[in-house]
Amino acid sequence: MRALNLTTLLLIIVGGLNWLLVGLFQFDLVAAIFGGQTAILARIVYILVGLSALWQLSVFFKSMSTDQVVAERATDRRH
Repeated sequence: MRALNLTTLLLIIVGGLNWLLVGLFQFDLVAAIFGGQTAILARIVYILVGLSALWQLSVFFKSMSTDQVVAERATDRRH
């Protein structure tokens, strides 16, 4: 489960950085790397980023119900 969470988080970061480039410079890095927005590889990346966002939504809501993000548990050393 940890690997899936890290992979989806990485894909969301890639997507966010891509949107930053689109917003600032009108440059779609994913499209540039994979041959245009309609290229099958670019579309696969877009789909994976979207699915990753959906997965992370479930992680987000789960952390909201427990009142603590999983990553915070390791740093929370109350004595």
